[in-house]
Amino acid sequence: MTTYDGAQASSAAGSEGDTLAPVAPGEKTWGWFAVFNIWANDIQSLFGYSLVASLFISFGVSGWTAFAALIFAGLMVMVLVNLSGAAGEKYGIPYPVLARASMGTAGSKLPAVLRATVAVFWYGVQVYFASTALALLIRSLTGIEGGTEIMGMTGVDWLSFLIVWAFHIVIFWRGMAWVETFLNIAGPFVYLVMIGLLVVLWQRSDGQLLSAAQTIFANPEGTFATEVSGFIAIVGTMVAYFAAVMINFSDFSRYAKDRKAMVVGNLAGLPFNMILFSALALLTTAGAAVVYGEEIINPTEIVERTDSVLLAVIAAVTFFAATVGINLVANFIPAVNGIANLAPSKISFRTAGLITSFFALVIGGFWTSVIADIGIAGFVNTLGATLAPLYGIMIADYYISRKGKLDVDALYDMQGGKYHYKGGWNDAALIAFVLAAIFSVAAVWVPALGFLSGYAWLIGAALGGVIYAAMATSRVVV
Repeated sequence: MTTYDGAQASSAAGSEGDTLAPVAPGEKTWGWFAVFNIWANDIQSLFGYSLVASLFISFGVSGWTAFAALIFAGLMVMVLVNLSGAAGEKYGIPYPVLARASMGTAGSKLPAVLRATVAVFWYGVQVYFASTALALLIRSLTGIEGGTEIMGMTGVDWLSFLIVWAFHIVIFWRGMAWVETFLNIAGPFVYLVMIGLLVVLWQRSDGQLLSAAQTIFANPEGTFATEVSGFIAIVGTMVAYFAAVMINFSDFSRYAKDRKAMVVGNLAGLPFNMILFSALALLTTAGAAVVYGEEIINPTEIVERTDSVLLAVIAAVTFFAATVGINLVANFIPAVNGIANLAPSKISFRTAGLITSFFALVIGGFWTSVIADIGIAGFVNTLGATLAPLYGIMIADYYISRKGKLDVDALYDMQGGKYHYKGGWNDAALIAFVLAAIFSVAAVWVPALGFLSGYAWLIGAALGGVIYAAMATSRVVV
């Protein structure tokens, strides 16, 4: 059994390049605040706000029920990422390398590609949402509306989209140090704008905002049963929203100074940000419904209605920064690592970044059509259900089969090491993934299984882990 040390980082880098090589102990510099900021940026993006606001509206539950569901989901995600991030923190390895332990040296490309595909898709979506903030800024300062719409966006919208897309390239081209610095600056400021927007809505609602937040979205004919089912559906959707980050959290935890930094950062970052952000989203969405008589889920649209140029400018800059922040952490890094894993010695960090950016340009442009067809909740739940079995397989392999111990040298042996299995593929993991994914995705879309839709992610993760553990226990070599 080989333990992790600094020498392994340099030996692995020879064949993997800098992107996938282990982070040496001396380079693990992220304290708890850096981990905290991962969640500050992940939760408070424009898409995150729109998702939370849509959950308040879609399920017809009281404000308190929805709020409690969001907090519970945050606590659940905290526990799950502490489990999935442990190997990254301990051994300094990214998710595509960790996946080799359960899937095989060649088989790991399947989950890495799936995760990268989801990340690239999210990346394009978040570029679009960040561009709405820039479009707001341009319209507020110039008064230009943009003219004829093409694919649901005006000329100003498309110009904003391309500028935001190019800005992402500039940031990642400078390297991970710039990414971390940008996150530490962008994370806290979105709350200032949200609070400012809340104050404006509070004043214009004539004191009705609090009562509206409790009752305005609830179904007047709702019962205790509908509140419970709504609670479960909201928890399931929010867990699915974080599904991708939960799988590849080792991509971030590998930079943590130690386990305490990871655990404290997750503890401070998830419950705190979920409570504060959800409360602000609930109150501003309710306030907009009272003041403007319309349920608005994009905060940039609410800011536009206030007719305050100063607030519009501040909000546009802040929302732009926050959404770029989540994109760099939750989507860009996983996509780059997954793409680089296809040919580690040939695809560099920058090359993988350019590939990611190209696909994001196409995907972001089609976002408005996609969301119109399936809706935010359906989109999130489908992606989460697809990825869920990978989480269960990874956890079962690391904690049950290997008792939390990995051979780092063998993870980088692509020819015939203990993680090579049969031709580089672990058939137990592949079978477990396919069977569990079919059922978890069906739980989202098959009407007869509709009563399980709120549990789709949990079902997929549990099935993947149980099937894998049952098939793999007798044959795993540690």
